[in-house]
Amino acid sequence: MGKSRTNKFRRPQFTAEGLSVTAVKEMEQDHGEVFDGVDSPAGELLEKLQSPSADVREFACASISRVVQQSQTIPGFLQRDAVRRLGPLMLDRSLAVRETATGALRNLSACGGHEVCDDMVKQDVMTPLTALLRETNAALSIKGQKNTVEDVANEAVNLLWNLWWTWLTHCSGHWLQVWLQHLCCHIIYRFLLPHNVNRSFTLLIPVLIVCFVLRPLTGSVWNLKSSLPTARQAQTLNALMATLSQCLELDAGTLIPQLHQAEVAQSATASEAGNMEDHQVAAGNMAVEEMEDDDEEGVGPRRNGKATKIDKDFSDLLPRGKEELREATALLTAQQTSLEIIVNMCCSDDPSDDEWEEASSSDESEMCPDGLSEGNTSLLSPLCLSAEVHGALINHNIPEKVLKKTKFPSSEAMDVCRHNPTWKILMKKMHQVQYRALTCLHNMLSTMDAESLGGAAALQAVAQHLSTLVFSPPEIPKEEEFLEAVTSAMRSLLQIIAYMKVPQCTTPQQMMSLSEAATRCDVVSVRVNALAILGITGSTLAKEKGTAETLQMIGNALLQVATKDANLVVCGEALDALFDVFADGDEAERAAENINLLSALKAIQPVFKAKIRKEGKGKYSPEQLCVMDNIKVNLRRFIGYLETVVKK
Repeated sequence: MGKSRTNKFRRPQFTAEGLSVTAVKEMEQDHGEVFDGVDSPAGELLEKLQSPSADVREFACASISRVVQQSQTIPGFLQRDAVRRLGPLMLDRSLAVRETATGALRNLSACGGHEVCDDMVKQDVMTPLTALLRETNAALSIKGQKNTVEDVANEAVNLLWNLWWTWLTHCSGHWLQVWLQHLCCHIIYRFLLPHNVNRSFTLLIPVLIVCFVLRPLTGSVWNLKSSLPTARQAQTLNALMATLSQCLELDAGTLIPQLHQAEVAQSATASEAGNMEDHQVAAGNMAVEEMEDDDEEGVGPRRNGKATKIDKDFSDLLPRGKEELREATALLTAQQTSLEIIVNMCCSDDPSDDEWEEASSSDESEMCPDGLSEGNTSLLSPLCLSAEVHGALINHNIPEKVLKKTKFPSSEAMDVCRHNPTWKILMKKMHQVQYRALTCLHNMLSTMDAESLGGAAALQAVAQHLSTLVFSPPEIPKEEEFLEAVTSAMRSLLQIIAYMKVPQCTTPQQMMSLSEAATRCDVVSVRVNALAILGITGSTLAKEKGTAETLQMIGNALLQVATKDANLVVCGEALDALFDVFADGDEAERAAENINLLSALKAIQPVFKAKIRKEGKGKYSPEQLCVMDNIKVNLRRFIGYLETVVKK
């Protein structure tokens, strides 16, 4: 994909070694010889950093940049406090000095390894660096200033990347705290998104941030939010949510065919020109070639000890390979990661073992009059989102964007991948995005109030959408990960709908077919979700007239699972669903009598208790044992309730 040519800021010309020509001549006059970076003492160059002459300061920075590419020289600079001396020059009044000072620190970070990077962070290099990025962002917003600061910005972002990569590979709590303290995600996002003009890669800026900044933090950045100062938490949350929102805004179904079309066009052009060079090599060298075409001023400090041209894009942050395919892969990876982060945001904290032990008390005084524990109904589970998180999700339209991602991948994008071997890897990734979106929807439905999600009408639309996903294909999809995600979402949605007394858009027969498909799945959570869905459906039907026959069908299905499933958690869920369906109502009483529910439960009771005693501690967690203990108590109480019904 091509890059548009822009007018460039004319800064002092550099030699092939990265030295200012003007500065070299001046130093030659002062010292009588051209500087040999390896042999000259670090102290002399560091002293030049304090010179009143901008050219001399620039020369000293450029010289340090070249010298530190030879790793044996780095200790000498570090011993003389080079980081603290170079840091303030990133904010020098001369843009050329800013660029070369930042470039020197960039090379120091690239050539010195993680120990040097760690030392740089400890010496507070992040404070001037983040200040530089903020100033650069402001300058780029001013008309006519863009080209004067692009080179400075390039060095600053690359230095930031080197420091971040070190944290990635040698992570510590100190590094993450520094990163979050300086809100680097927010800085990069605000710096890049409005101003990048070099290529259509602009659309993928939030993708880069998610892939290479947020993805490694999926499990930790949210957990460590409390370590930030209170004033910073809101800023961090908004910056994070803005990035996730922008990433989810992108339509992979449209972009993937466009990217593939661009790849085909470039391949055709290369073939016509007789270019036998591998396309990915050409793409990797593209930025260098354009810089050479412009002029010779673009020489600057680089990684790996080589003085090469400064490139202007961020494709080097992606895995090597075909450029368009890499962009498509990064897009899907970033959207999956964004959804995973939102899932974590919408999760309540797990109760401690002590809390579970307290909840597992079988004291009958905690039971309701009808024999069911108060904690048994998940319809009344408290919402767990803070006002800040709740507001951020709504303000950035996250629920709406998540819902769009729950759709099946577009047929056009799937066709592109299906008919091109190298692109087939994206098919699974597109499905992964859908699965994560469904899980995300489940968590939002579990933790957000109905009005925030759009009220009854919106919830009915979501229900219709989910039923379309499950029941529109010729047969219910068998993919386990899909079934787990979609049944979780349906379970949460049906709980809300039942609580609000909103009419369901699915028939009991459809729910039965889903349950039958789910019971053949090896994933326990899928079977549990399907049983819960049947329980919610049945408890709603029990309040309506003429539903006894349908309740009998549901009851028989639940009894079958409670009797035969080898997993105690699944058996317990089937019993729990039976309690919900047959707890009250004339239709429920009639159906219970027709299927001999009382006799069936009396036969199940001793078997269930024995399994808990024999298998419980060895195979199940304390949390699961707590739930089964409550179900065991509720089973006894429910049998007592049914006996009173029979005697009436």
